[in-house]
Amino acid sequence: MKNFKTYLIGTILLSFFFVSCSSVPLTGRKQLNLIPESEMLSMSFSQYDQFLKEHQESTNPLQVSMVKKVGSRIAAAVERYLRQNGQSQEISNYKWEYHLVQDDQVNAWCMPGGKIVVYTGILPVTKDENGLAVVLGHEIAHAVAHHGNERMSQALLTQLGGIALSEALQSKPQETQNLWMAVYGVGTQVGVLLPYSRTQESEADHLGLIFMAMAGYNPQGALDFWVRMKQQSQGAPPEFLSDHPANQTRIDDIKKELPEAMRYYKKG
Repeated sequence: MKNFKTYLIGTILLSFFFVSCSSVPLTGRKQLNLIPESEMLSMSFSQYDQFLKEHQESTNPLQVSMVKKVGSRIAAAVERYLRQNGQSQEISNYKWEYHLVQDDQVNAWCMPGGKIVVYTGILPVTKDENGLAVVLGHEIAHAVAHHGNERMSQALLTQLGGIALSEALQSKPQETQNLWMAVYGVGTQVGVLLPYSRTQESEADHLGLIFMAMAGYNPQGALDFWVRMKQQSQGAPPEFLSDHPANQTRIDDIKKELPEAMRYYKKG
């Protein structure tokens, strides 16, 4: 009986894979998205609003304006590209928002539907608009590539027994909320999902270079940004314990990907 149950669960998960398999725009990588988009966006918008209520936003008008300017410029370029290539449906229900939160963390993150937070602690590392475009190109790439759905689908399967998001919210609301915040980088997590998360991070780096180039920002600036990040994060945990690639790994990969990104770059 136990073997039959194992077989049945495996068959169901395999069926989910074939039914729910989609492709990431531009890269074509196959991904597993089990959660209906409407559920993802509903929870994202709710959690984002809750986060903003609980955290202090920056009152620096120049910095706030820069975050909104760079984010809007990249999002507009991506929307234009997807529209021209018949892929507008990928982000048709997105409601882009960019908020600068007063926090010393060197961090930024994005929830599904284009809900982005930048922490003031990362601005000394980004230094200018082009450096910020590296970060926001990366975060917007997470949203466009539907990494949120992919990550949450993986997390529900491995940590909450594969139950649906709507059911998890009803039966295990606090666990589901904690899992959600960890998945999107608002919390920290070390576990079985880390190697797969590094794949998504590398993909977001790749797409982010292209997206910032589409918006008229020089992707070559990504090298300088990640050199500064490498200096900032001395003593960081080894790569196998991190859901982000090591900074030197990123720098090496970016050098390889720059020729492709530069084909999209038109100086503004």
